[in-house]
Amino acid sequence: MSVGSQYAAETRGETQMSTTTTIRQLSTEDDLRTGFPILNELRTHLDEDLFFELYEQMHEEGYRLFGLYDDDEIVAVAGVTVSTNFYLGKHAYVYDLVTTESRRSEGFGEQLLSFVHDWAATEGCEAVELESGLWRDDAHRFYTDTLGYEKYCYSFKYDLTNDDGEASE
Repeated sequence: MSVGSQYAAETRGETQMSTTTTIRQLSTEDDLRTGFPILNELRTHLDEDLFFELYEQMHEEGYRLFGLYDDDEIVAVAGVTVSTNFYLGKHAYVYDLVTTESRRSEGFGEQLLSFVHDWAATEGCEAVELESGLWRDDAHRFYTDTLGYEKYCYSFKYDLTNDDGEASE
């Protein structure tokens, strides 16, 4: 399926990848509730209330959550934004990518990320960027060996909260 036809199908809400696999944006509350348990396998600190609270803010900032369905069962999700910076130009950033544990190694992550690549291209992006925890060696091999991503930087964070969760002064 070409990028143009994928995007055209996606704008109607669904993209047919094969006879049984469909990718679509999760946009209704029911869609998001269905996708939450899979996202929660990656983001284990979230409960459903916090998920919806953060999702609302993230969606306003451009976050989109896509779900991959196999025979009408959601098996993988990807959370993506589009942004622009000096070193990548306009690009898609994958915040979340996870396949439910019982369905891993069946090619769903690759299908979903391939969809994200095509979607990003139709959005005018020049690249797709993602981060992965240092301990996730299998994921790193998947990104570099299977999908052709390059390791090009380290990511750092500085925590602005105290142990009690309050902002530092």
